[in-house]
Amino acid sequence: MPTSSVPTTASGRRRWWVLLVLAATQLIVVLDGTIVNIALPAAQTELGLSDTQRQWVVTAYALAFGALLLLGGRIADYWGRKRTYLVGMVGFGLASAFGGIAQSGTELIIARGLQGVFAALMAPAALALLTVTFPGGRDRNTAFAVFGTVAGAGAAVGLVLGGVLTEFADWRWCLLVNVPFVIVAFVAGVLLVRESRAEGDNRYDWWGAITVILGLGSLVYGFTLAEGGWGSLDTIAFLAIGVLLLVVFVLIERRVAQPLLPLRIVVDRVRGGAFLIQAITGSVMIGAMLYLTFHLQIVLGFAPLEAGLASLPMTAAIMITAPIATRLLPAIGPRPLLIGGPLIGAAGLLYLSRITADGDYFVQVLPALIVLGIGMAMVFVPLQNLALAGVAPHDAGAASATANAMMQIGGSIGLSVFTTLYASVAGAQVVTDSASQLAAFTAGYSIAFASAAIGLVIASIIAIVFIRGKKDELLPPAGAEGAVHLG
Repeated sequence: MPTSSVPTTASGRRRWWVLLVLAATQLIVVLDGTIVNIALPAAQTELGLSDTQRQWVVTAYALAFGALLLLGGRIADYWGRKRTYLVGMVGFGLASAFGGIAQSGTELIIARGLQGVFAALMAPAALALLTVTFPGGRDRNTAFAVFGTVAGAGAAVGLVLGGVLTEFADWRWCLLVNVPFVIVAFVAGVLLVRESRAEGDNRYDWWGAITVILGLGSLVYGFTLAEGGWGSLDTIAFLAIGVLLLVVFVLIERRVAQPLLPLRIVVDRVRGGAFLIQAITGSVMIGAMLYLTFHLQIVLGFAPLEAGLASLPMTAAIMITAPIATRLLPAIGPRPLLIGGPLIGAAGLLYLSRITADGDYFVQVLPALIVLGIGMAMVFVPLQNLALAGVAPHDAGAASATANAMMQIGGSIGLSVFTTLYASVAGAQVVTDSASQLAAFTAGYSIAFASAAIGLVIASIIAIVFIRGKKDELLPPAGAEGAVHLG
């Protein structure tokens, strides 16, 4: 597919400012996946949310985000990445404002879904702009290390910021805080980011979009219904429909001339392995970490700010480890990091699964968070770079969308699975008083953390099997991607 081109290096110093803007965007997107976690107990009390509605406040964002990302990526490729990025930014800000003034659980869930819709425009456009701005070499490694670290730390930063806002302002500010961030990022994007788009005969794959959106939605909803029992007719039906629609989606993508997701993006062994690891990582950072906030507030009795600060050691561990992993990446390549990182993270989660209702934070939680942060940093630094290595400029948006979608859908499915496991274990406990109630909660949280640990072990095995090749083959050298169109 032809592209008009301007050498990426013509951007000069400007591209590092572009990196700053795009990293800030990624921070907003990832942060919003967790910032409301700390606020959920307060929001549930004020709005009278049921436990199911409480889960959907988180799921609505991740599901809408993940299901629409592929379409958002193609819109970015065809309509213009800068234009899509700016429209997504404005819509995200408006949806955040709506959520901040929501007067019912239904309104809050709708607002979170709308945030996900516009994030599905904004996020792949941002990552695609990063891909074409840094096409290869040492600068690309540095840029993606920064971007990946921000993405990884953003979830933990969201917990801290959510705690500060909930305790000193109001839980609504966990949504309203996005508005000033969006204004600053929008202005910076207008001034600094250059337009980039795929040239040629660009047509949208609407049937592919419909089948993948409905398929992913049905699959996640089926996992959500599994909380009431895996054998129920509704659960089986939605899971089966979801799988069937995704199979139809693949068949459509094999036949259409302009597929929503060119299969060449995912059939590459290394890139496909990276996508699978991203899905598992999403399940941990979005799904399992929600139960950490519940344990800190509901069982240990932490105030929102205390709960946010209590998660900060994981962020600190990520920020300290990421520069070390960045230096190691060109020396040893991504494979050792993607094998060892998940195993270290799994060790942290297994330790965390040993929590008790009367346990001490400094003994049972703090060491686990530090170890988990170290492991996650080793994963975040090479992962997105590897997922987008070797992608043609014409497919940058679609590949970026796939990378983001795997994390969000992994988070949605992970949250549903962990909730089902939590409910089955906690519901099986004998509850006679408040102490036994807290013990039941803790038993449920423990199984969620242990399941997440198993997931990370599987991620390490995936890296062993799929991430193969010499380090110079896995990461593109300078100029490997060729020239790209920067508008």
